[in-house]
Amino acid sequence: MDKQLFNDLVQSMEEMVAIEKGEMQPGRVHRYPLPDVKALRESIGLKQEEFAQAVGVSPSLVQSWEQKRRIPSGSSLKILLMLEHNPALIKVLLAI
Repeated sequence: MDKQLFNDLVQSMEEMVAIEKGEMQPGRVHRYPLPDVKALRESIGLKQEEFAQAVGVSPSLVQSWEQKRRIPSGSSLKILLMLEHNPALIKVLLAI
């Protein structure tokens, strides 16, 4: 392994430990607002199975999101955020 790469990795680990101990703040933190999937689904008026089909996931995943056992990510998160901003998009998703 390249010595510079190794030194960069060691420095990164040392920074991680310092952040965990509260000795320094992270440089960048990306936070995305997580939608309330149950409230969103209920406001649209769909059952979990119907909502899952529209979003393109399994009903058990929708249930996990609603119970906060799993966190939506990737394209699912983007679809949920779009639905939050424009619930009428559900008609398009149901038609696909």
